Parts: sequence; C-alpha cells; structure tokens
Amino acid sequence: MRLFGGLPLWAGRYRTLLRFAIGLRNRSQWIAHSLEKWLGITARRPIPMLAKKPFTGFTSGGVAPSGDVILFVDTFCHHFDSGIAEAATTVLEHAGYKVRIAKPAPGDAEPDRPLCCGRTFLTTGMVEKARREGQRVLAAFRGEIAAQTPIIGLEPSYLLSLRDELYSLGLGPEAGELCKQLYLIEEFLAREHQNKGLRLNLKPIDLPKALLHGHCHQKAFGVMKATRKVISWIPGFSYDIVETSCCGMAGSFGLEAEHYNASLQMAELSLLPAVRAASSDAPIIANGFSCRHQIEHGSGRRAVHTATLLRDALVLN
Repeated sequence: MRLFGGLPLWAGRYRTLLRFAIGLRNRSQWIAHSLEKWLGITARRPIPMLAKKPFTGFTSGGVAPSGDVILFVDTFCHHFDSGIAEAATTVLEHAGYKVRIAKPAPGDAEPDRPLCCGRTFLTTGMVEKARREGQRVLAAFRGEIAAQTPIIGLEPSYLLSLRDELYSLGLGPEAGELCKQLYLIEEFLAREHQNKGLRLNLKPIDLPKALLHGHCHQKAFGVMKATRKVISWIPGFSYDIVETSCCGMAGSFGLEAEHYNASLQMAELSLLPAVRAASSDAPIIANGFSCRHQIEHGSGRRAVHTATLLRDALVLN
C-alpha cells in the first residue's frame, strides 16, 4: 500500500498532523470504518501511534576507549519507539564506544529528514524512491567506508534490507563495501565479544522465564544466534524461543483490510498462544516493530527490544 510506503516522508514533513490524525482515527470507529472503505486500512486494528517526540540524537562526548560507532536510527525507532534508540545508545556507551547518530550528508536536499533505508518504498513497489533513499545513505556514509566505521541498526527489516538490497538497486561497488560495515546491535556486540573480549556489566533481572520471538529477517540472515548470545549475558536470565514462522504483520500487510484475517491466523498458529500462556510479568522479546505491534494487538502484551532489555540489566554508576 503506497500510503504506508511513503511513511518516512509523511512522518518527517507532517508529523504533528499525522499523529493527530492517527489518534483521531484510533478513537473513532466511524472514522476507522470510513477509512477502511476509502483506503482499505482495516478498522479492526489500531494504527501504531507516533511517539510524542521523535528521537533527538546526540553525539557522545570525549574519546571512547573502544572507538567510534554510528547508530543508524530507522524511521520506526525515530518516530515511534524512540526509547529503543536511547537504550541502544546507553548500551554502546557503557561498552566503551563513542556513539555518533547517522545524519544526512552536507548538501542533502532534505537535511532535516532522517536517513532511511528505503524499505517501505521498496516493499510497496516504489523502486525509484527506494533508490534515492539508498543514494542518500551512500552519500552520508561515503567518508565512513574508508574508515570502516561500524554502522549499527536496530530494526531487522531496515538494517538487513540495506545489507541485502542496497547493492541490487544498482548503486555501484560502494554499496557492496558499505554492506560489510552494517550490523544489527546484537550482531555487533557478539562480534566484539568474540574478537575483542567485550564485556557488559550486567545484573540479574528478577523476572519469570521470557519469550523470544525472532523477526523473519533475523531468522533468514542467521542473526538469531547473536541475539541468543547477548541475551544470555544477563546473569540467571532464562527464556524460551517461540517457534514461529512470520508473525503475520509483515509491515503494512496486517493493516490492509483484505489481509487482516490471514495476518491474525498466522499469529495464532504459535506466537499469540505462546504469549498468552506466558506469565503476566514475563518479558516478551521482539526486535521487529511490526512484530511488537502484532503481539500487542493480539494479546495486550507489550514486547521489548533486545537493546531495551540489555539497558535495563546494566549496572550503571
């Protein structure tokens, strides 16, 4: 659906208006049903609400013992779940890194709009717009390719789309070089742990056994091993992996009226029954924005990102 495909543009240009409109639609069944007839957006599910304030990035001060990293804050973490980006920044700083937030290159035509991987455009058939977003990303990171600065992402579909699809958009050999520097946060932490002996000072979390749901991209790219590894660093923390296929949300798929039933049927195969059966205070871990939305809608439970879980377990001075 092209309306959702353009989210990175709408959220940047019309954020206040968009937040008001979503809130009004979610509160009014009449408006929700009218939009279903007009735009095909199901009235049976709320549209995710933008956070009161977007992520306000900053650069860590001073010289960090472990060097610099760049945090690529995606559209969803920037506009909807800004606390995840804040948690990731805290975790990376605690690990000894100087965190720089990814910014558009000087001379960018839209300097105030955050960088975007183009995923929403690509999945809705707007290939040229996706290519332009890829060009913005390459321009922003051109100087970091030679420096081999690690670039860390939080949303599996965004970061792994960059790693897999940036080169296929015909953006040249630089795209292939950049892909080698892209990591999800759990991949980066696990790599640094193995190669450089990274240690996080973590305390036990007094909670029941958690449930871990893997995003489709995490599973397809073999990232779940790194996710399991970093979660296991929390002393005494135990969890079960929910053996699932796709959660059923799949970006805008689960928001489309024609797909709503199929979306919930997929979630009801294993994910939602497992979440409902879990203890009421057991953490539900899901790194995908769409996955968290599906879980909350289908069970009333709020899932957390791995970065948030690690931040909450840090021993902070």
